[in-house]
Amino acid sequence: MTRSALRTGRMLQVAGASAAALLTLSACSSATGSDKGSSPGKPSGTVTVFAAASLEESFKTLGKRFEKEHPGTKVTFNFGGSDTLAASITSGAPADVFAAASTKTMATVTDQQDAAGTPATFVRNRLEIATPPGNPDRISTLKDLTKPGLKVVLCDKTVPCGAAARKALDAGGLKLTPVSYEQDVKSALTKVELKEADAAVVYQTDVRAAGDKVAGVNFPESAQAVNDYPIALLKNAPNPKAAKAFIALVRSAEGHKVLSRAGFLKP
Repeated sequence: MTRSALRTGRMLQVAGASAAALLTLSACSSATGSDKGSSPGKPSGTVTVFAAASLEESFKTLGKRFEKEHPGTKVTFNFGGSDTLAASITSGAPADVFAAASTKTMATVTDQQDAAGTPATFVRNRLEIATPPGNPDRISTLKDLTKPGLKVVLCDKTVPCGAAARKALDAGGLKLTPVSYEQDVKSALTKVELKEADAAVVYQTDVRAAGDKVAGVNFPESAQAVNDYPIALLKNAPNPKAAKAFIALVRSAEGHKVLSRAGFLKP
């Protein structure tokens, strides 16, 4: 074979290898672009939701629906007093979503610029008096809670249900000294369920969720203390895609149906 032919052969081999490399690179780039294009519409991974204690039953139901609608996702919850949850968030606790029982509590988070965007009110809630089954003390008004010897429990004043109870009492011109202040509405309700208290001022949704464990008494002053519940995506959310999808479910017609069944009011 001549030197010219050998040189030509080597040039063809180099050209072929270069072309193959370019094709491989092009294929990899195309595959990566395809993955990026398909991922935004499919939430995955864990979404962590911090929510007011009164939302527990409804949000657990919505969490199961979310996981069913988005295979590969998991919703974890931290329920408690809104003020405690807000303090955890501003202290750096990792969370994706915050649903509070009052706009004042949500302001604790937004004032520290820990929310992404403007929180949206998705439901409202109203107070009700919870008593043991059968209402043995025949409580029929808010004023009845001031009777001597009656053991009444309230939420702490820093908690939304406690602040609302204080508004209702002020609206009725009433003064009440409870036997204890509880850190969230579920704790206040539990005192009545265990018959450690004769009555508690809680949300109507909690009375409904307790079923036959308690009896409920409506009172007109509650109209002066209706709480708005805002929900927000958090600024440093570890999983913002799934968080946005969960918030969308909460605010959807399906979400409102679940919340309405629990006794929550439309915003």
